[in-house]
Amino acid sequence: MSKKDYAVYYVIVAAIFWGMIGIFVKGLKEIGFEPMEIVAIRAISTSLILVFFGLLSKRDSLRVTWRSVPFFIGTGILSIVFFNWCYFYSMDKLSISTAVILLYTAPIFVVLLSSIFLNEKLTLKKLALVLLTVVGCGFVTGIDSSGMESNQLIGYLIGLGAGLGYAMYSIFGKFALKKHSSFTVTTYTFIFASIALIPVTKLWEKKSLFLHSDVFFHIFGLCIISTIAAYLFYTAGLNKMESSKASLLSTIEPVAAMGVGLFVFNESLDIFQWIGAILILSAVAIFSIPSKLKVSWESSSL
Repeated sequence: MSKKDYAVYYVIVAAIFWGMIGIFVKGLKEIGFEPMEIVAIRAISTSLILVFFGLLSKRDSLRVTWRSVPFFIGTGILSIVFFNWCYFYSMDKLSISTAVILLYTAPIFVVLLSSIFLNEKLTLKKLALVLLTVVGCGFVTGIDSSGMESNQLIGYLIGLGAGLGYAMYSIFGKFALKKHSSFTVTTYTFIFASIALIPVTKLWEKKSLFLHSDVFFHIFGLCIISTIAAYLFYTAGLNKMESSKASLLSTIEPVAAMGVGLFVFNESLDIFQWIGAILILSAVAIFSIPSKLKVSWESSSL
């Protein structure tokens, strides 16, 4: 199996770990943290853990030049911070399901932007699979017609901003990976995200909540499983494949989240969610076919 084939599994594992995030976020919400405070906890804790590990065993990976700073601003602030803010804002203005659907327009942005900035081919197959995954995500998250019919134009635009911000990690990350390892990119992504989030969220005002008996269990899971492991796997996979392909493969995340809801929280699923899961998994399976077995029409670029 080639390194590129392994990269496919790296991205899929990352998406599954991201899909598990609801377990830990729900726990922190029940303790009393607000959504953006949870994002801040995630970023700060992750950066501290990675820097500590880097100082112990990977000091060379912590050395970067000023020329790389714009890329980390891109992955940390323009992606992590921006997409989370847009995501929570759109959830407040629209239905939750509509906000999720808008977030998962990210592969569209990645496919288009990577063709412009990364010289990746814009093929018929990519466009077809993007459409398949977006429709699948719509079914999985539940299309709420009442939310779609509302006239909240700003909510829709900011919701699309969440998709754009989500896509930015794949674009800026690809540039950063030309000079740095996946560990370095992940570490500095969350350092810059933390710098932006600390003054905004004012976590020190919630210090009493950190005394809760379960808080560090949820923080540990959020940081180690759904952040550090997920981003390291995704960034390693991104390093070996096109940004557009990595983004499309990562759409398995809502399917993983659906599984968490089913098996952990005993949530019931309707037929449309199952159809959506099948659509997404089908797209991922088609895109995961080894290159020597791919049909010739993939090479027909627009």
